[in-house]
Amino acid sequence: MRADLFAPFTDIASQLLPFAIPNASDGAHDIAHITRVWKNAQSIAAQEGGNLEIIVSATLLHDCISVEKDSPDRAKASILAATTARDHLLNMSWDEEKIAQTCHAIEAHSFSAGITPETLEAKILQDADRLDAIGLIGIARCFYVAGRMGSALYEPNDPRAAHRLLDDRSYAIDHFETKLLTLADGFKTEKGQRLAKARHEELLSFRSAFFTQIGA
Repeated sequence: MRADLFAPFTDIASQLLPFAIPNASDGAHDIAHITRVWKNAQSIAAQEGGNLEIIVSATLLHDCISVEKDSPDRAKASILAATTARDHLLNMSWDEEKIAQTCHAIEAHSFSAGITPETLEAKILQDADRLDAIGLIGIARCFYVAGRMGSALYEPNDPRAAHRLLDDRSYAIDHFETKLLTLADGFKTEKGQRLAKARHEELLSFRSAFFTQIGA
């Protein structure tokens, strides 16, 4: 894997990339996802500041433990990843404060974990990761994950869930309401909020066209 994608932190990337992707078959959490999150984080940090060494390390290891979306242990994934990340950073002789800040960012990035980011670096990683869950990339990832779980695109009798409970494990389009369309309001940085607003509009536009084309 190319450490140069994480320049100027190629040395850190060289050491951490071998541990970054535990499940090579998951195209929603692969090297492309990690590099997109890093680009998002760089864009946000250019305005907001933050320790980029912590941010890049947290980005590289934020998905270093793989837990499938439909697993009952999904909410624990970021905590498990932080625990594993701590071991890797200790092996790199990092000091305790930097390790703690990096691990907090990893723990708090997850939507499922529900942990509030307390540091600027944690806010940046959470925003950077969530930007990849909305907009056009987020739509592609949503349907990719639905396919992995064996979900249908929509419920044909009531695709808008007007008279049924939303069920995003069974129907991909339901995930827009249960998660994707709720994310934009939770961004923590000013730059992240601006980027999220544009991607949120892309979600709304796609959903509207989707329902029109299926005759809903």
